[in-house]
Amino acid sequence: MVEWTEQERAIITSIYSHVDYDDIGPKALSRCLIVYPWTQRHFGSFGNLYNAEAIMGNANVAAHGIKVLHGLDRGVKNMDDIKGTYAELSILHSEKLHVDPDNFKLLS
Repeated sequence: MVEWTEQERAIITSIYSHVDYDDIGPKALSRCLIVYPWTQRHFGSFGNLYNAEAIMGNANVAAHGIKVLHGLDRGVKNMDDIKGTYAELSILHSEKLHVDPDNFKLLS
């Protein structure tokens, strides 16, 4: 488990407080789906993902990108219990959705 200093906490919180979820979230997920097209298989219900333009204009991709950033925000707010904070989400992605954990590194 990571132990954060107060200075590290302040820096992380400060940086994250400037993130524009509505801008960065859709762009980050879109880039992931474009650059790593095999990740698209997890988003079959999102509609048209046939090319970069379609992905970048897809409302479902944009909404999920925003949702992902809100999920990361939960981690920032719970730095002392990251494991507990993401336990339920981890089970969902690994056991039910069968998402390869390496895909999360791609998004970052």
